Amino acid sequence: MILWYDFPMKKKIKVGLIGLGTVGSGVFKTLRNFDYIEVSKIAVRDINKPRNIEGLDKSLLTDNPYDVVNDPEIDIVAELIGGLDPAYDLITTAMKNGKHIVTANKELLAKRGEELFSTADEYNRVILYEAAIAGGIPLIMPIKTILAGNKINKIEAIVNGTTNYILTKMDVQGASYEDVLKEAQQLGYAEADPTGDVEGFDAAYKIATLSTITFKKRIKIEKIYREGITKIRSQDMKAANDLGYKIKLIASGKIDENGKADVRVHPMLVSKKSTLAHIDYVTNAVSLTGHPVGSITLSGPGAGEFPTASSVVGDILAISAELGTSDYILPMMRCRHAENADMTDISETENKYYMSINAKNAMGVIGKIGNICADNNISLASIVQKCVSDDNTADITVITEIANEKAMQNAVKLIEQDGNKVNSLIRVQV
Repeated sequence: MILWYDFPMKKKIKVGLIGLGTVGSGVFKTLRNFDYIEVSKIAVRDINKPRNIEGLDKSLLTDNPYDVVNDPEIDIVAELIGGLDPAYDLITTAMKNGKHIVTANKELLAKRGEELFSTADEYNRVILYEAAIAGGIPLIMPIKTILAGNKINKIEAIVNGTTNYILTKMDVQGASYEDVLKEAQQLGYAEADPTGDVEGFDAAYKIATLSTITFKKRIKIEKIYREGITKIRSQDMKAANDLGYKIKLIASGKIDENGKADVRVHPMLVSKKSTLAHIDYVTNAVSLTGHPVGSITLSGPGAGEFPTASSVVGDILAISAELGTSDYILPMMRCRHAENADMTDISETENKYYMSINAKNAMGVIGKIGNICADNNISLASIVQKCVSDDNTADITVITEIANEKAMQNAVKLIEQDGNKVNSLIRVQV
């Protein structure tokens, strides 16, 4: 069997890297295994910083990233620094200079992807971004190629390793969010400022891009409902287990037959029968549902030096294989979403709910809660009163049937106005 990379190349493909951090280092080390690829320039913040790369030729390094994007010899630029600025201008400049792009920048794609892909079309360049969604999991290329004949209408995904690690440790140890967060920070799984992860921003960027390419309509990041994990309690983890669920931060997207999209990020009670319930620690997973494939789940390492480098290098090799073969390379991988999706507001959605209430231990309290729910057209699947505390209050756990979000939020207000405290309200996988 002869593979495309067995053929001799007329000239080496020259690659420029912007960033030599964890991912950039993994990319550089991996590309050394390919004789026809030459990393000819690398932009870094500090040329003199010690690096864990054996035999690194420091003459490749520059502290001016425009040296990379303006170099006429470079064919492909890999942007691995993240953020909006200067990444947006660097990528735009590179494309105007005739270079194809590989990026792992989920925030940039979510916030300014429309402009980037428009520029790519204008200058006949390709932007590949396999590493931007789920690290080392092959996802974007399978969706655009092998799964291209499917109409995917539902996504449920765990795409943030930090939050999944925290929730798994809370579940296993019965520990509080605050204690597990500190441990995750000490181990390097969480940043000193973990806001981007624990408040769901990172997952929102990823589901914005994933939904856009899957539904073939632009999903605006500002219209995605986002809720993090900071309010999840160890008591909720135990209650969920008792009810046959695990709590996960789920990035989800659905599109109905009329083309209306419901895209969001929030904690969810996931049935233990579901594959996603058993995705633990820093592992990521993406479940796709559509026709004719049915449901499939892709899982693997969602971050890290070599898993993410695997996706970046795969994109570089995909472009390298096409260079010189056509004036319009990789047509299936190009942007095909020119229309903005009509988005469903969270208040209009229908969900099942888990509600944890601290209520006065008095006759009729469960009946009152039931009546408030009934008045808001909310049917209860179960309601359980557990222990009575020293302050004569009881913990009540409620699971509802499918109900309207706006009605549920109104019921919560009325329950609290009656002198009770709703500690948690978490949506339940349907």
